[in-house]
Amino acid sequence: MKKPDLLIRNTRALVRGADGRYAETDAEIAISDGVILSMHGAPEGFSPDRVLDGTGKLCIPGLINCHTHLYMSLFRNAADDVAFDEWLFRRILPREETLTAEDAYWGTLLSCIELLKSGTTCFCDMHMFPGVPARVARKAGLRAVISRGLTGSEGGERRVAEALGEWEEVKDDPLTTFMLAPHAIYTCDEAFLRRIAELSGETGLPIHTHLAESVKESVDCYREHGCSPAAYLDRVGILSRKTLAAHCVQLSEADIRLLAARGTSVAHNPKSNLKLANGVAPVRRMLEQGVNVCLGTDGAGSNNAQNLFSEMNFACLLPKGIERDGAAVSAEEVFAMATENGAKALSLEKVGRLEEGWQADIVLLDLHRPAFSPPGRTLRALCYAANGSEVDTVLVGGQVVLDHGVLPFIDEEEVYFHVAKITKDW
Repeated sequence: MKKPDLLIRNTRALVRGADGRYAETDAEIAISDGVILSMHGAPEGFSPDRVLDGTGKLCIPGLINCHTHLYMSLFRNAADDVAFDEWLFRRILPREETLTAEDAYWGTLLSCIELLKSGTTCFCDMHMFPGVPARVARKAGLRAVISRGLTGSEGGERRVAEALGEWEEVKDDPLTTFMLAPHAIYTCDEAFLRRIAELSGETGLPIHTHLAESVKESVDCYREHGCSPAAYLDRVGILSRKTLAAHCVQLSEADIRLLAARGTSVAHNPKSNLKLANGVAPVRRMLEQGVNVCLGTDGAGSNNAQNLFSEMNFACLLPKGIERDGAAVSAEEVFAMATENGAKALSLEKVGRLEEGWQADIVLLDLHRPAFSPPGRTLRALCYAANGSEVDTVLVGGQVVLDHGVLPFIDEEEVYFHVAKITKDW
């Protein structure tokens, strides 16, 4: 079914020029069948089904959350102020074992409310309930990259078959793609990791995994395998240009060079890494070596939010403090992490820019907010001052999925009711 034609009139837009720099410009954005037809007004003969008034608004490409566990919004504020091992093995995993697919549905939908209201149009979810994220994404209208968290040993064929079955179910969805997701080196043995690497080669499916998140992971890897987690994943064939590695906090210079050489992308999750006391990823050094760095929130059990404006802020500030260099990572670099870099990491084509021929994943922000005053400093405002409350309207693939703050496809009160019921006795 053809999507409605739209025209966003009298607006401002943040675009990337031929010189690679972002600039704010006047725009009239014509959208046809989910794609940006023109940035400079309606072409001859174009008759939009709806006109959006962009007066006082700024259009930016939708933000891309490259690493999260959406169902974990059920664990928000439930496992705080403890060490990583305590958080994961004693607080989170026991609760996960009690969840049903229906519980996960409501938790995932709760996360999608937050994503949309803070300007995220695409997520990459590592989940444990087959079918749930795709079902929720379709309901909410979000672009989704689904990755079933895989753990196992000696081949783990049952879970592999389960993942491939889920991939088959989403193949025909234009807004949904799939990744293989071996959870981590401490939950997958060598035979299982090699099996996933082979499967990726056979199917062309990208890989999404956790890597070098904690000191313990690195210490254990050196003891058991005689090398770093990054070197170990390379040894078993996981690292490639189609691989997205989340966290990458505990990296040596050799590890960074290895990731760059393999073309592996890194999902930086600054707030989650801080909360769990795992440290700060060496983002400046990764960028210097040419590693494609994108942004993620991780799950709301460890963040405790799904707000990429907050992640952009932390991603800008942390390297400055760590390196004692006010120019360590710029707002421009971080905004690219939240948009274009994310699309590249997820193997998405023509997503992450406002440009003719690209997907109409667009966020309209209200410029009449304190964060954007004084005017004319838009890019810096996005990373240092805005908090997501400025989001007014959101389009995904040319469909309006947040309409002046209202979610047309989600009953918020119903979601809050079910989440409260699920978590009542926790």
